[in-house]
Amino acid sequence: MGNAPELIVMLTHNDLTVHNAYEIFDQCKNSKAKFWGFKEEPLPLEQMQKLFSFMKRCGKTTFLEVVAYTEKECLEGAKKAVACNCDFLLGTIFSDAINNFCKDNHLKYLPFVGKISERPSILEGSIKDMIQEANAYIAKGVYGIDLLGYRYTGDATRLNREFVAGVNAPVCIAGSVNSYERLDEIKSVAPWTFTIGGAFFENKFEGTMKEQIDKVCEYMNK
Repeated sequence: MGNAPELIVMLTHNDLTVHNAYEIFDQCKNSKAKFWGFKEEPLPLEQMQKLFSFMKRCGKTTFLEVVAYTEKECLEGAKKAVACNCDFLLGTIFSDAINNFCKDNHLKYLPFVGKISERPSILEGSIKDMIQEANAYIAKGVYGIDLLGYRYTGDATRLNREFVAGVNAPVCIAGSVNSYERLDEIKSVAPWTFTIGGAFFENKFEGTMKEQIDKVCEYMNK
């Protein structure tokens, strides 16, 4: 895409939004990160709306990532994203119903590909099949793809490289980006965005939450 991949800070740990997400965002709102999000569980909708509204007032681009595996649950997640006035919906198992809902509500949609299960998620499937699946969704008008690259049970480095090269749309590499080695891989693959959540809460990049966010942003722009 030409620019360094953008960090999406996820206020999540083990694929669940942390209970003090509002306070953490408040402490980090002046960090270098422009993209922010969290998961559809477990905060009540009213708290989600309050936090996303705060992010918007701070000039942030907002993402809701939905980790669900039935069309009904995924559609409920998409409805939450619209109720929160989010810019992007990440995740869900693709369905035409969700895609049409997102189009009708001007919500940019990046579904999962491959066989996803559990929470925290794991990804299975062949690289070739995932690329074909992604391109079929793009033909149906999705904005891009949410790839759980480092949750892959196979060769994650190869998956990320071949997938980004083989998919002509924005790709978000989501989950388990927890080291400078993986940041280097992401730089070389050059997806549109990548997410970090749990690694910040586990202090993988050393420092306060804001310090870690700024370190990662600076590192990606070197």
